[in-house]
Amino acid sequence: MTGYPFSAVLGMDDMRLALLLNAVSPAIGGVLVRGEKGTAKSTAVRALATLLPPVDRVAGCRFACDPAAPDPACPDGPHPDRPAAERRPARLVELPVGAAEDRVVGSLDLERALADGVRAFEPGLLAAAHRGVLYVDEVNLLHDHLVDLLLDAAAMGRCHVEREGVSVSHASRFLLVGTMNPEEGELRPQLLDRFGLTVEVGASRDPAVRVEVVRRRLAADADPVGFAARWAAADAEIARRVAAARRRLDGVRLPDAALRQIAEVCAAFDVDGMRADIVTARTALAHAAWHGRDAVTVADVRVAARLALPHRRRRDPFDSPGLDEQRLDEALDRAGDDDPDDDQGGSGGPDGGPDSGPGGGGPGGGEDSGPDRPGGGHHASGRDTSAGPAEAHGGNPGEGAPGRPGAGPAVAVPRQGLEARLLTAPGVGDGVPGRRSRARTGRGRTTGARVPAGRAGALHLPATLRAAAPHQVGRGRTAGPLRLRPVDLREAVREGREGNLVLFVVDASGSMGARQRMAAVKGAVLALLTDAYQRRDKVAVVAFRGAGAQTLLPATSSVLAASTRLAELPTGGRTPLAEGLLAAAELLRVERLRDPRRRPLVLVLTDGRATAGDRPLDRAAYAAARLAATGAPCVVVDCESGPVRLGLARRLAAHLAADHHRLDQIAAASLTHLTTRPRDRAGRVPA
Repeated sequence: MTGYPFSAVLGMDDMRLALLLNAVSPAIGGVLVRGEKGTAKSTAVRALATLLPPVDRVAGCRFACDPAAPDPACPDGPHPDRPAAERRPARLVELPVGAAEDRVVGSLDLERALADGVRAFEPGLLAAAHRGVLYVDEVNLLHDHLVDLLLDAAAMGRCHVEREGVSVSHASRFLLVGTMNPEEGELRPQLLDRFGLTVEVGASRDPAVRVEVVRRRLAADADPVGFAARWAAADAEIARRVAAARRRLDGVRLPDAALRQIAEVCAAFDVDGMRADIVTARTALAHAAWHGRDAVTVADVRVAARLALPHRRRRDPFDSPGLDEQRLDEALDRAGDDDPDDDQGGSGGPDGGPDSGPGGGGPGGGEDSGPDRPGGGHHASGRDTSAGPAEAHGGNPGEGAPGRPGAGPAVAVPRQGLEARLLTAPGVGDGVPGRRSRARTGRGRTTGARVPAGRAGALHLPATLRAAAPHQVGRGRTAGPLRLRPVDLREAVREGREGNLVLFVVDASGSMGARQRMAAVKGAVLALLTDAYQRRDKVAVVAFRGAGAQTLLPATSSVLAASTRLAELPTGGRTPLAEGLLAAAELLRVERLRDPRRRPLVLVLTDGRATAGDRPLDRAAYAAARLAATGAPCVVVDCESGPVRLGLARRLAAHLAADHHRLDQIAAASLTHLTTRPRDRAGRVPA
């Protein structure tokens, strides 16, 4: 199947540049591409693999060992001194979001390992990606422990598999590329820091660029082979430059002046640790090699900092993405420019300027080229108009990610030092791994053993031996290794923590707007949102005011999106409490169909008043019974204040069979546990 050519991707200069620099120097540590859907993220990554030089490997080696320097610890080894070699293209390996750990790192045949002492190892995706590209689409939806595995392998260049005392290790060096839509949730800062570079992409707002994108896409769909042929020369030129830059990389010098600039910039942005400095230095070296220079210049340092620092300056999920380029210039000025060969080219697209390489009008030009004439013809701006690092290079300063300084909607930010008390769902669930409620998961403390339903997961060795022991005589064993059969295997039952769906049902009526009550409610919700981010929850927000209820935010992992909706939430009007509770019950019904394993936790923030419609209190009691019938544990956060209290929120908690807490009990400086009461199968709370 013919793929879309890399040089035909219009715009997205920072993304193209970051991908190419990692192709030149995989030691940079990979690329995280953040952006809205439909911005050619996956298209560009898949096209990159076709530009990488082919790989020579030991013939028949499943781990792609280099014939010139075979891995001495290769599970398929030892290889002879002069092994037979075979050449194949560099691979692009895609990691599915739902992949199990065994599929990622490989699996051991535990029966053979225990019975015969044989290390029968089946390679995983990390072995297949060795010396190629490992692509993770929607990396923010991947389980955290799998992301840890990927980043550890990318950093160390090796994959280690250890299970029940059996250990296998093999080389695993690859170009790691992750893409994500921030609206669906963020990576935690520790994982963000492990990606070498990050770029923000967004669709251009220039009609001429959008027209050209559609024209190229339709041409590629109508005649894939012919379209690829028209761009073959441009792609070949990029591939030649990647190979030449790889050969040149070891000879590029990093002067002390450039090192001082890197240190000054990283210190100016107050990044944690030293990884930012190291990655910036490696990126600057690769950028200089890409341009054919033998020494790093201030232009190389500037480009490297724009790509290596934005994601490292974020401290919490409410921090705005992107980099203040004025501060970057000031830091470079403070360090002083001791390099007389300052080349300002390279601060734009993959080639760094309009006169050379892909993206310009010279040989291999793709960004300013028409679909029928790679390298010339129809002109369309190739500048990235996304938010973040591309802003000083053609971006629209009025558009981009929420919360970026000077652009986008306002983001509500929790008050300093305000933390949320921990709320947990009752019982033990089977949900996705997280950090909130007790659950049976693949990771955690071992609580028992069971017969596996399919392929065995983590082996419970004592239970396996106990199951096999009574059958040894019947199997003819008199001495030697224990004789095991597949029916003997027992897998461990482990208990850890799961992530929940935290549904906020917020009263935004006029009574809540009085006496700054809504400000306190928003502060508590923001503290709870921060807690949900840390515990790997999904969140959803339903608000009710006036004549009805509105789902402000469907279930998502993005607390930034939730805080944005919260900042925009108006108050006023009557209190349609019944409509808010019914909307919450409907949202839970839909989410249970989409994600049945994720248990919900409903937080109703209200003063308990109901004033909209006929017989509002009776309708609210009926709606509360409907919500309680879903079985979802609920907590009523009583927002009533003042010396005179009607106690309506406490009455609502009784209808919901929910716990009742005052607003000032939910957000506090010290963390305590507030566990919802257990329920029976019908959803009732025992007396």
